[in-house]
Amino acid sequence: MDSEIQLISDGDGLAITGDPTAVEEFLVSEGLWSSSKDLGQRLKSVLGTGAVVAQAGSEIGANSGRWLKLTEESAHLVNKYGLRKATKTGLPTGVVLGKKGGQIGAFVEFVKRPRSLLNPAMLSGVAGIMAQAAMQQSMAEITAYLARIDEKVDDVLRNQKDAELADMIGAGDVIGRAMTIRDQVGRVSETLWSTVQNTPETIASTQAYALLQLKAIAEKMERETKIRGLAKTAKEAKREVQEWLAVLARCFQLQDAIDVLELDRVLDASPEELDAYRRGLKAARHDRLELISRSTESLLARMNVAVGTANAKVLLHPTASRAVVDSSNHVATGVLDFHGLLGIESGRQSWEARRWMDAATEARDKALEKAGPVAAGIAVGSVAIALKVLQDRERKAE
Repeated sequence: MDSEIQLISDGDGLAITGDPTAVEEFLVSEGLWSSSKDLGQRLKSVLGTGAVVAQAGSEIGANSGRWLKLTEESAHLVNKYGLRKATKTGLPTGVVLGKKGGQIGAFVEFVKRPRSLLNPAMLSGVAGIMAQAAMQQSMAEITAYLARIDEKVDDVLRNQKDAELADMIGAGDVIGRAMTIRDQVGRVSETLWSTVQNTPETIASTQAYALLQLKAIAEKMERETKIRGLAKTAKEAKREVQEWLAVLARCFQLQDAIDVLELDRVLDASPEELDAYRRGLKAARHDRLELISRSTESLLARMNVAVGTANAKVLLHPTASRAVVDSSNHVATGVLDFHGLLGIESGRQSWEARRWMDAATEARDKALEKAGPVAAGIAVGSVAIALKVLQDRERKAE
């Protein structure tokens, strides 16, 4: 068997199409078979049985394909085989040749002269399916995230008085129903699309509300000047921030589902617009990520200020100060976990609570600098006694 397979990248994932055996052997040889996913019947309907090979004039024998999310492990294939952008679609693509006999590990030659086994229309169709695969992967990851943090998004929404938030629960049910029907039928008809086409407005309203709640938490942290009040506010933020991050994750998940349905609808009704539509959805997704990133980074900046305030007052309020730092770290950990889920880059590190003894030592050193040896000794002793009394009072009050 003389095997030819095609590699296609869209920046988020990598598709490998061709004869099923050849595709499997290639992925096994690269150690990536277990992390790949079948692109399913939708790919076969796009490629069509007996599709014409663009350059060679022969037939594609099987119309099979697998998809990989671009990670460190899979991205090396793009570099290894030097994929080149197709002129009409702009997608990095290339053809890999296998030796006769179908031996695993026999894919050793990349076709140097740019060519494709698929024509531009087919490449556009595959790119649309790849975008859907990436969205469905994200949806699955969000489902796992919500289960891991044990946040019941519907319960959070029900506890709010705003009617629009309650509508979000219904929107999720409608979208879930549409995805089930789509999986069974294999396409999104005009009738099916009509049942979900208004849900993005509900999703956007809920997302905006959740972002406003995070902003309100950040502003409350900023307004609080007393250390005990700051400790209480930071403790409340531990629970509230996690809840609203869960709501944002659910909004992102449902919008991804709508985008999957939307791409199917465009592919079915206006396939010539698929490339532009796919790029538009990608740009809109990027804008949503930017909006969420700015909001959560602003929250972390306010938490950073709160930690600084707490550490500055640790000498007189050791317990409350540590509580602020601990709560702030809890919030930061949740935000960074959320960032990782959505692929938002963030280099923020955890904060450390200032030790009471370090603060006391600093106070002693300052006293020594400002007084003579005898006066300093008396002053330091008096300060130590006073601080001990204040510390005991603080612990009892808290």
